[in-house]
Amino acid sequence: MTNLIGITMGDPAGVGPEIIVKSLASMTPEARQNHRVYGNLDSLRAADRVLSAGLTFGPGGIDTHHIAIPGDPMPFGQVDPRGGEACFRFIEAAVRDAEAGRIACICTAPINKAALNGAGHHYDGHTGMLASLTGSKSSFMLLTSERLNVIHVSTHIALRDAITRATTERILATIRAGHAHFARFGTTPRIAVAGINPHCGEGGLFGTEDDQFIVPAVALAKAEGINVTGPVPADTCYHRAYMGAFDLVVAQYHDQGHIPIKLIAFDTAVNVSVGLPIDRCSVDHGTAFDIAGKGIAKNTNLDHALAYARLLATHPKTGA
Repeated sequence: MTNLIGITMGDPAGVGPEIIVKSLASMTPEARQNHRVYGNLDSLRAADRVLSAGLTFGPGGIDTHHIAIPGDPMPFGQVDPRGGEACFRFIEAAVRDAEAGRIACICTAPINKAALNGAGHHYDGHTGMLASLTGSKSSFMLLTSERLNVIHVSTHIALRDAITRATTERILATIRAGHAHFARFGTTPRIAVAGINPHCGEGGLFGTEDDQFIVPAVALAKAEGINVTGPVPADTCYHRAYMGAFDLVVAQYHDQGHIPIKLIAFDTAVNVSVGLPIDRCSVDHGTAFDIAGKGIAKNTNLDHALAYARLLATHPKTGA
């Protein structure tokens, strides 16, 4: 079984090429051999020149799965459908290698959703794209950090749609996915399910969704032996988890989970796709077109994502 980590370059016009070069440059030559970059050689070499890193990509250097871009290299900092097409093809190639066991985990640099959709790939982001590419019914976004971990019932959909998506079935599936993810590390996570409404609806005064959907999902999960509590009022749930009461919080929608994580771990949180047949983690930031190509993008988040990828590689899924 391989421990090779595949890194997808993300949008060529964003900071992906730079942070990849920075992270690889900070490694020992031996450590670099455990990574394969799925990207464009011209873009990687352009980033290397900006940073004066002195790395060699391709034959005789860092293992690189090269995919050409029409008219490459693309200029930094511009939304372009060519970038959307390229990042899709980088990810597709990495997924196929992960499915075949040629790499242990995919670590993704950021993509631009406008460029991706402009190229005709209509996904909400990496999570939906990876579910589609692997033929999975769905996947779940887990944001993990040193003191707070959050898994989401829904992510990139409108808030009014997120409320209707928080069904008992989906909440239960999210609880199960989070439990299974932590169980692979040999732990039994203490899970809290955040409420949807203020004060979990206050007995129906502020809405009935908590009683209708969350309460039965938690009961069903408990019946399966999962250590789960909820619904817990969201205004206290995350603080309690941060202070050590829970190992994982189930967030009902995007901002409910993202805001607390980005407040306490903006540069270090890692985005993990849970529930797929392959392993994937990612930086938890965007393409930052405004600073792309200037050599000032920080690779701190990518370093943490690569460390988590190595953790996943050494704790393979059951039966993998």
